[in-house]
Amino acid sequence: MPNRPRAFVPGVTLHVRQRGNNRCAIFGDDSDYQSFLLMLQAATKRYCVDVHGYALMTTHTHLQVTPSTTYGASKAMKQLGVAYVLYFNKKYQRVGTLWTGRFKAKSIKDERYWLTCLRYIEQNPVRAGLVVRPEQYRWSGYGVHALGHPSNWLASHPVLEALGANPAERQAAYRAICGVPLSTDEILLQQFQD
Repeated sequence: MPNRPRAFVPGVTLHVRQRGNNRCAIFGDDSDYQSFLLMLQAATKRYCVDVHGYALMTTHTHLQVTPSTTYGASKAMKQLGVAYVLYFNKKYQRVGTLWTGRFKAKSIKDERYWLTCLRYIEQNPVRAGLVVRPEQYRWSGYGVHALGHPSNWLASHPVLEALGANPAERQAAYRAICGVPLSTDEILLQQFQD
């Protein structure tokens, strides 16, 4: 019997995580990351889910999204997960599951936590030792938020808009905020609090 979609409160942002089975690599080369992002864009557009931030790691993904409907996030993640597994299995001539199970999602209910979560996501490549600075990592939304890289699909949010009166001010404020690493308590909150 298939899993029923999980309900989420429309308009409440989620931190969504999905891990490769047995912590296996879920991306083999740049075209895999690009394909995943295209599939993410298609699924979230179809189900009216705003994507605010992301980090695609070697063995897992982090997304910060806001659904506009009760089941939008669940349906978008299902479409993304199925499409990407079919793509990945065909490309690498493998069979079976790629994911440890269903995606995990945690609601973000206040503004401070919203920004902490985005920092956690976009600083993840630095904490993992993949890069020294977040702007060096190609597969996250940091370049859009901190450096003004163009994006026609990442959605803004009132918390980001409140960082400054114009894009340059917001980017400078976000760079300053991200210049301070998350505390151990903030990291544990992201990893373990439901």
